[in-house]
Amino acid sequence: MYRANAVPAVFIVLSALALYFSGLSPSFVASEVITRFIRDGVMVLALVIPVTAGMGLNFAVTVGALAAQVGIVLAVDWGLQGAAGLFAITAMGLGLSVVSGFLIGVMLNRVRGKEMITTMIIGFLATGIYQLVFMVGYGTVIRPANQEMMLSRGIGIRNMLDLAPFRNIIDTIWVIQAGPLEIPLFMILMVLGAAGLITYLLHTRLGQQFKAVGEGVEKAEMLGIDTRAVRIKAIVLSTVLACLGHIIFTQNIGMLNVYTAHMNTDIFACAALLAGGASILRAHVGHALLGVLLFHSLFIVSPQAGQNIFSNAALGEYFRTFVAYGTIAFALVMSTRGRGSAG
Repeated sequence: MYRANAVPAVFIVLSALALYFSGLSPSFVASEVITRFIRDGVMVLALVIPVTAGMGLNFAVTVGALAAQVGIVLAVDWGLQGAAGLFAITAMGLGLSVVSGFLIGVMLNRVRGKEMITTMIIGFLATGIYQLVFMVGYGTVIRPANQEMMLSRGIGIRNMLDLAPFRNIIDTIWVIQAGPLEIPLFMILMVLGAAGLITYLLHTRLGQQFKAVGEGVEKAEMLGIDTRAVRIKAIVLSTVLACLGHIIFTQNIGMLNVYTAHMNTDIFACAALLAGGASILRAHVGHALLGVLLFHSLFIVSPQAGQNIFSNAALGEYFRTFVAYGTIAFALVMSTRGRGSAG
């Protein structure tokens, strides 16, 4: 119990101290936390199923984000707009994420026990392929329909794409005013709906298979479970959710940094999950939701706190990076200790 609550307790204390020294109003922080909860909630939820299936933190959620970005770039190139364009982005992203999730699952079945480091490498590899296609392939092998999105030399896409045709299409549905806060109730319900679907899934037969495989592959095979197929399904579902999460993120931002928007999505999502009290061996939906709130609360207030205490806002930025990697490192150490004591 102590280990499970140690990380959330640390984040609560640090967030409270940083809020005090930042001087930011609680209403401003609450508004920003709600925005971050909507942007990143589904991406963090995408990590729950692989952990449940005993595969650890899935750093390959980056591939799901890349699948979403492929759909976005193609939609901009083809001049798609509005709700129909967003639907097309979602369809293309989901199709690509299912295929890539299947391939990732097949690869992970060959490296049992080393899934986390493998998903990290897969993320780097996918990034390289993606950048090669859109930095070199577009304008040479692939002929663009929209020349305005291309670099002046005619090869490669510009770094930034304006997503005005898709910006806040779903964010503005059912927004209520609560004092100084504007609460996008529909988007909050979308994140909570995704959480509810995952909770329901984990109570189905497939969910019980995820749990059985997570408790031990050998025992699951003795029960007649096709562990390879179950692990592939876990990664496919994770990649699909990551794709949906990144689509929500980008349409909320309204801009796409073509080559770097997906970077660190895996690190920050994993850190947020762990901040909620999860580990590489155990994760629930509640961990993901709580972790998004705690992790991003600290992210919002730390730069201003650094500015007020040390007259240097950059210290707050460095602290945020330290917190992200430090949270993952702490969880890895605690999980290793847990395995050792269990043995």
